[in-house]
Amino acid sequence: MSRPDQLVHLRERIVRFAASRIAVDRAEDLAQEVLIVLEEKYAHLHRLEDLVPLSLQILRFKMTALLRKAHRRGESTSVSVDDWPVVDPTPSPEAQAERREQLAHLATAMAALGDRCREIMRLKLQGRTFAEIQSHLGADSLNTVYTWDHRCRQQLRDLMQGRPS
Repeated sequence: MSRPDQLVHLRERIVRFAASRIAVDRAEDLAQEVLIVLEEKYAHLHRLEDLVPLSLQILRFKMTALLRKAHRRGESTSVSVDDWPVVDPTPSPEAQAERREQLAHLATAMAALGDRCREIMRLKLQGRTFAEIQSHLGADSLNTVYTWDHRCRQQLRDLMQGRPS
């Protein structure tokens, strides 16, 4: 049997062996890689009895490397988006009622805060920085604004939890 005929026969065996363990398209790619290694490094081997075990060993190494690479990339742990459950984006009536109650409770607590605290909260919600809040409120130091903010948040937290401030 000539060398090209041996390689054709060997390629079929390699593909069958690899396809029994991984996807067929990858098995064909790996078979090509194994044949390239055989041609580049083992051109001196001519007997099929020598080539078959060697090619299967090279294939095992290549498959192990392929699986490691897939695991490293997270391909083995990925989840298809199609498998995710469909969630209704609209909240349930209970969740809507709970949200309304929380907002009413927050509005009551905000009304119980002092004018400076409400102003600090309003400015923070507008996205102002602490330096801008300092100049707006006329505070002497930036640390003063930090302290006011901390105290206001603590007071709001206490009011939301029903504790007297």
